[in-house]
Formats: sequence, C-alpha cells, structure tokens
Amino acid sequence: MKSDMEQIYREYAQSVYKFLLSLTHNEDTAEELTQETFYRATYSIDKYDGSCKVSVWLCQIAKHIWYQELEKRKKRDTHELSDDVPSSEISLEDRAILASDKATLYRAIHLLSEPMKEVVHMRLTGEFSFAEIGEIVGKSEAWARTTFYRAKQKIMEVL
Repeated sequence: MKSDMEQIYREYAQSVYKFLLSLTHNEDTAEELTQETFYRATYSIDKYDGSCKVSVWLCQIAKHIWYQELEKRKKRDTHELSDDVPSSEISLEDRAILASDKATLYRAIHLLSEPMKEVVHMRLTGEFSFAEIGEIVGKSEAWARTTFYRAKQKIMEVL
C-alpha cells in the first residue's frame, strides 16, 4: 500500500497542487495543503471505492481541506500579507494602473456565481486545461469550455 501511495503521489501531486493554487492564490498555502491532501489520502485510501478517478477523489479531499482552512482563518480573523515585491523596472504610476486593473478584474470575477467563479480561477491561476477542469468538477470538457466562455462574457459586461 505504501508503494501505491508513492505512485499516486508521483502521478497526481502536480495536478492537486495546481488545483489548490487556483483556489488559494498562494504558492506556499497550495504546497502545504497538497501535502495535507496526500497525508489524509494515505489514511483514507481504503475508503476509496473507485467510483471516480483518483485525481477527482484527491481534488475532492483537497477542496475539503481548503474549506477547513478557510473556516480556521475566519475564526482567527487574520489576513495574510503578500510576499510579492514590486519590480523596480516598472514605474510607480504603471504599478498603480496595473494594480487597479487587476483589482477591477478580480472584483468582476468575484461577482460571478459558482461554478463560473471556480472555473475561471482554475483556468487562470491554476492553468488547468478544460479537460482537467471538467474532470475535477465531474463534468465534460465542453461544459468547462462553455462555462468559461460564459464567465468571460459576464466579466466583459462588468468591465
């Protein structure tokens, strides 16, 4: 069983990490939650019934862990500071414009309903393919493409 989990980790760790990165928007948090996902998967592998793909099962565990993390954060009521350091090559004026545009885009994404919001986050920040998104949420690739397209249309209306 140990060798099975090692094989599963090698095969799916990157996908789980990308999925969590699309949810968390933070590399360190995504890495930490990826490790927690595989830790929990190790202890619940005997409950995996094969009714879905292993990648879907792992992403379900990851999503559950992320929701638990959000609840913990809400209870602590703390906010993470970004470690991003602005590039000195971009002028202060240009940085302000970029930040404003980025904030406007994220506000528009925030207004989307689920599952559009989740699909956009997975596509843009997690860099998942439409096939991967469809697999993760238990839908088809065509559904993921259509949902992303409709989300883009709604974002354009807001912008």
